[in-house]
Amino acid sequence: MTAPHGSLALDVDEARSRLAGLTVVDVRTPGEYATGHLPDALNIPLDRIESALPALRRLPDGQLLVVCASGARSQNACRVLAEHGIGAMTLTGGTQGWVRGGHELHRPTATSRGAWSMERQVRFTAGTVVLAGVGLGLLHPAWQLLSAGIAGGLVFSALTDSCGMAVLLAKLPHNRPRPADLEATLTTLAGRGKAPVT
Repeated sequence: MTAPHGSLALDVDEARSRLAGLTVVDVRTPGEYATGHLPDALNIPLDRIESALPALRRLPDGQLLVVCASGARSQNACRVLAEHGIGAMTLTGGTQGWVRGGHELHRPTATSRGAWSMERQVRFTAGTVVLAGVGLGLLHPAWQLLSAGIAGGLVFSALTDSCGMAVLLAKLPHNRPRPADLEATLTTLAGRGKAPVT
C-alpha cells in the first residue's frame, strides 16, 4: 500500500506480523511517547529527525517503520528521510490505529506526569486563544482579530495538512527530549546498523 505522499504504508496487521524484523521510530514528542508506544519503538521527535540521519542511513533496507499518533507526522518524517535517500514505511492510522486494531501499547511503569497528545495540546491552545479573543473583544472589537487569526490558521492547517501551532508547541520544554535520551536512542540505532564494509 502507498501512502498519500508516496512512501510505503503498512496497515496494522502487516506491521504486527513484521514487527520483530522492523526498527520502529516514534516521531511524537517524548511526553506523548511516554503515554504509550509500539513495542520496542525508539523515540526521535519529528523536529529532531535530521540529527538521526547518519544512524538511520545505516539500517538495513526495508526495515524502518515510522509511527506517530495518527500518521500525519510519520508521513512528514518519511518525506524528510526520502529526501536524504533513506527508505521508510509509515503505519496507517498511527498508534491510534494500532490500538483500534486490538493491539496494546507499551507503557513505561514509571511515568512522572500525564502527557497530552499533540492534537490535544493544539485543540486546547487554539480554544484558549479563541476564547481570549472573544472575551477581550467585549472590551475592544480589535481583539476579535485574534480569534479570526486562529480560525484562519486552522483552515490553512487543514488545507495544507500541516500545523504551525504543533511545530511551536513541540518546542516547549515538556515536549522536548532530554539530550541524554536522544543520545541513548541514537546509540541503540547505531547498534542495529549494517556492519561497515571492509
